[in-house]
Parts: sequence; C-alpha cells; structure tokens
Amino acid sequence: MPWWRKLFRRIAVPVLRLLFRLLTDLEVEGEENVPLEGPVVIALNHLGHLDAPLVVAFTPREVEGIALADLYRVPVTGQLLRLYGAIPVHRDEFDREVIRRALRVLSEGKALALAPEARRSVTGALEKARHGAAYLAIKSGASVVPVAITGTEDANEKLLHFKRPRLTLKFGKVIKPPPPAPASKERRQQVAQFTEQIMRAIAAMLPPKYRGVYG
Repeated sequence: MPWWRKLFRRIAVPVLRLLFRLLTDLEVEGEENVPLEGPVVIALNHLGHLDAPLVVAFTPREVEGIALADLYRVPVTGQLLRLYGAIPVHRDEFDREVIRRALRVLSEGKALALAPEARRSVTGALEKARHGAAYLAIKSGASVVPVAITGTEDANEKLLHFKRPRLTLKFGKVIKPPPPAPASKERRQQVAQFTEQIMRAIAAMLPPKYRGVYG
C-alpha cells in the first residue's frame, strides 16, 4: 500500500468518527463481535451514502471496501474512494478482476466490507441480495460479520436542514462459512443458502420496517 494511502486512512478514520459523533445521534453496538485478526467479510445493508463511511469509521480494525464504479464519477466522492483505495465494481457485470482483488484482500488476512444487495436500497428496506459476499466467504474461508444500519436513508437531507439524524450501527455475531461443496451445482446451492443465512442475520438486527424481503 502506498505511503500516501496509509496516511490518508490514518487521518480519515478519526476525522470520520469525530464528525459522526458531532453531527449525528449515533449508537454503535457489537464492536466486540468483529475478529481483530484474520480474514473477515463485513456484510452490511445499504440504505444511504453514509453507510460505507460509518462502517469504515467504527469497525475496530482497518477495512478494505468494494464500491460501485459509478461513484468514482461523482465529484469529491470519487476522489475520496480513490484515495482510500476501494475496489470499483460494476453492479450488473461479472468482473473476474474484482473477485481476484477481493480474494487477495482476504488471503492477506484483512477485513473486506461490502453490501450483499450491491446497491443502495430503493425501498428503504432489505432487497434481494446478490451472492458475492457469500461466495467470497466460502471461497476464502473468511468469517462473516453481519452489520445492520438504520437512519442513513434520509441522513443527508436532515444534515442539510441542520438536524441531527439518529443512526444505529450494529455488528452481529460471526457466521462461519461452510467448506466449499465438491460439485459446481452443489456449490451454487450452497452459496445461495449462505447468502440467505447472512441476510437473515442482518434482518434479525433491524426493526421490522427495514427487513423488506427478509421480513
């Protein structure tokens, strides 16, 4: 990792924590559930633009991330993502390079954060998840920490009107992936089942109105 990226992260994380504490009414639970060593997939629900910064700021270890490539074209946001070193992904494309980079992150014993839904929810509740998080966990043997976020869906609007949004960030208990099944058809079923398990764990930490298709 370049020295300037390390420096950026060293500065950005405490600054983000301070801003969240000052500008929002934030409750964080379950940090003790995050393993401090070894590969781990941080699987979060995705409601708003503050989800990723929230996870980066309060996960008790450094986090690598996957972000939609479209965000790299957004002024300021795109530059911050480049500085941080997030992995860009196109939502509706199968990209072997993204998978290779994500597996390399996990093989190095790092934490990788991503949203299984692969986009910001348009309903304000959980949508049907893609299989990326489950696939990466099973392929790498990484543990999964489900993360439930509330309040970010309208946080930007409230901040613009000088209101403090109420946010919650909950880290759930670790979910161990099963060993990879030997046959490809069985592996596909296994990934689908593990995706369901991850999303049900996230839903269980959310109020009913946020559970969506996993209610």
